[in-house]
Amino acid sequence: MAALVELQEVSKRFGRGALVLDDVSIAVEDGTILALLGASGSGKTTALRLVNRLVEPDQGGVTVLGKPATEWDVVELRRRIGYVIQEGGLFPHFTVERNVGLVPERMGWAKTKVRDRARELLSLVGLDPDEFRHRRPNELSGGQRQRVGLARALAADPPLLLFDEPFGALDPITRRRLQDEFKSLVKRLSKTAIIVTHDLGEACRVADDIAVLHEGRIAQHDKPKALLANPAPGYVASFVAASLPQ
Repeated sequence: MAALVELQEVSKRFGRGALVLDDVSIAVEDGTILALLGASGSGKTTALRLVNRLVEPDQGGVTVLGKPATEWDVVELRRRIGYVIQEGGLFPHFTVERNVGLVPERMGWAKTKVRDRARELLSLVGLDPDEFRHRRPNELSGGQRQRVGLARALAADPPLLLFDEPFGALDPITRRRLQDEFKSLVKRLSKTAIIVTHDLGEACRVADDIAVLHEGRIAQHDKPKALLANPAPGYVASFVAASLPQ
């Protein structure tokens, strides 16, 4: 299976601080979900942002959708990538329909096509278009905002999805339900996804592969079952032990 995203010996430092990423290499195969797992400051969000060029590496290379990230026009690259953050990152002054249709609108789609696509995607993520399309984000629950954020990320049918701790602010029941729906939807639509999380349970629940980052390096890259059964000695073993029910 071909890699849709690849980080090749990437290093990154902000200002004069310590290395945030230190010689990191990761490949994400087409059609799979990779979880970047680690504590705050481990470098996982920086690694994610390299993919859509919100961050540029100091050393090493990033390949996205078959070519070096630096060869992509930034706007075109980001239109090929769906990006979801906590609370969906919605524009508060836009309606739900306008939030979902924002990227297709900027790509010049006809208004009727944008509206139809927004209705289609709201239905896909479990929100009745007639009930929700005219609402604004402050009229939605946290789980509903995440669904709208996912619908927006899918609007232009991108092959690649990036999720930066998308479920972290939700209550446990809603979070677990959305985790299951997220994985099912990504698989059903044959997308490739990278999700940043500090939650081992979440990583094991949604991902095909997990890369554990610690102090800017890959401490272990494995399948969820292998990671739980044979965590690397030291940091990973301690992380897994602390994450499991006592």
